[in-house]
Amino acid sequence: MINRRKFIKAGAMGASMVSTGGFLTAYAGSNHSGQVAAGRPVVISTWDFGVAANRAAWTILEAGGRALDAVEAGVRVPEADLANVTVGKGGYPDRDGHVTLDACIMDEHGNCGSVAALEHVTHPISVARLVMEKTPHVMLVGAGALQFALENGFERENLLTPEGEAAWKTWLKERKYEPVINIENRSFNVEKIPGNRYNHDTIGMLALGRNGDLSGACTTSGMAFKMHGRVGDSPIIGAGLYVDNEVGGATATGVGEEVIRTVGSFLVVELMRQGLSPRNACREAVKRIIKKKPEAAKKIQVGFLALNKNGEYGAFSLQKGFSFAVCDRYQQDLLLDGESMY
Repeated sequence: MINRRKFIKAGAMGASMVSTGGFLTAYAGSNHSGQVAAGRPVVISTWDFGVAANRAAWTILEAGGRALDAVEAGVRVPEADLANVTVGKGGYPDRDGHVTLDACIMDEHGNCGSVAALEHVTHPISVARLVMEKTPHVMLVGAGALQFALENGFERENLLTPEGEAAWKTWLKERKYEPVINIENRSFNVEKIPGNRYNHDTIGMLALGRNGDLSGACTTSGMAFKMHGRVGDSPIIGAGLYVDNEVGGATATGVGEEVIRTVGSFLVVELMRQGLSPRNACREAVKRIIKKKPEAAKKIQVGFLALNKNGEYGAFSLQKGFSFAVCDRYQQDLLLDGESMY
């Protein structure tokens, strides 16, 4: 169980704090952004499982390592976690029983790499990095992505876990697709919700290195029981992730189709370029989704997380329950609840 009280150590963050449900929760107060000293390393990531991911990233940042190395190492943690049913090897399959993974990565120079609908490889983020570094392309998909991975030393594995297979066979009885909001948040009691408990999601991570350079990574197994071949926002540069080293970076989580329609992460970064704080830029991106589909927006979850060049961070989502993790020199294992529109 993650102890949310650990954020009390974060005296320098400048977030307002309120008591809810018997424990303290940090919200991005009047400025709606956490703040760290410029040039001080910081890593942020989506959801409760971002805490463990941040620890792995932080060991690299603390030693003065490159932000790109940090985000890759960080998101590899949930990719390998069999208990995580929305990312990597533990991810639930599509409706045909195939576990297909999506990921992208972006560095401080604007270089980026991506894989989509990749099967049989636990760490799509590392394949995405090789696409960036070893090919003239940005994205490889499906069989081509697998061929490239195997040619570069990745092992072919069976990613369908016994739990995933059992869940898929249960789903086949009714073939009913009803995603549950915020199942990614492990403190969220899905047992109290009737109907299908299976959902989608993502870990998005952003890091600022000691030298002031930014990088980001995003990885997912996509929507459980999606149509075979479906690709969401996570591997799409500008949708699930975007980094501009002059301004900041942003990542998205939730129903990817709506993020793609607004080119959400690019939008957040451009709004920060215009002077908005990370929190307010995320909020404006959420408002764009609502404007396009006001009724549909009440039934789904989309969240944005952003980090600017000064080390300020913020988040905003459609629905309550979106959590994000923060780690820097003074605050580790810090889990915050983002603000929401509804």
